[in-house]
Amino acid sequence: MLALEQGSIWLMSTPWSTRGFFYEAWAHGGEAWERVSVKATECARFSAEWLENERKGWTTEAFQREFMGEFMRDEGSAFDAELVESALDDGIGAWELGIVECRKALVRG
Repeated sequence: MLALEQGSIWLMSTPWSTRGFFYEAWAHGGEAWERVSVKATECARFSAEWLENERKGWTTEAFQREFMGEFMRDEGSAFDAELVESALDDGIGAWELGIVECRKALVRG
């Protein structure tokens, strides 16, 4: 077990959207995490010409995510994650929103 042995864990991934464990650890993990990011433009194995040709076949968001290591908005989502997060209020419970009554009405209907 990692905690008992005081071990370390390495997370390696291509950034996806601005949600999930990898994003939270990267963006909000504080000093508990050491972050290393390498863009394709910083890697000698990729020529500028090759990257430019690749860029033409990808959406801007997909290229930035796959080759530049940036967390991008989820292209498949109907709503932007930041918009949904901004609408959440931890101080409001289900009862206060009338969800219980709503569910009863839906079951009867």
